[in-house]
Amino acid sequence: MGHKMQYHQYYVYILTNKPRGTLYIGVTNNISRRLYEHKNELIKGFTSKYKLKRLVHIETYDYVFDAIQREKTLKHWVRDKKIQLIEEHNPYWKNLEETLAF
Repeated sequence: MGHKMQYHQYYVYILTNKPRGTLYIGVTNNISRRLYEHKNELIKGFTSKYKLKRLVHIETYDYVFDAIQREKTLKHWVRDKKIQLIEEHNPYWKNLEETLAF
């Protein structure tokens, strides 16, 4: 019997509380679950402390290594470069969660 490999997508995402507010960069293989956790403050820490619930940037990867590498890269960027990345694709800082199909 052959093993069917399960396909996962991995997501690197940025949350904020308001346009040009506090930023959080994360990585997950289940974006709907992760956003639910952030929105409902189920995980105590940085995102719940600063009420970071607005998804303003998301990238999709096929391999976990690529997603983790990208997350690390973005975390090392200066704040202005992160803001520029967000505003390139989401100039009005809309909550992109509303555009995702789960």
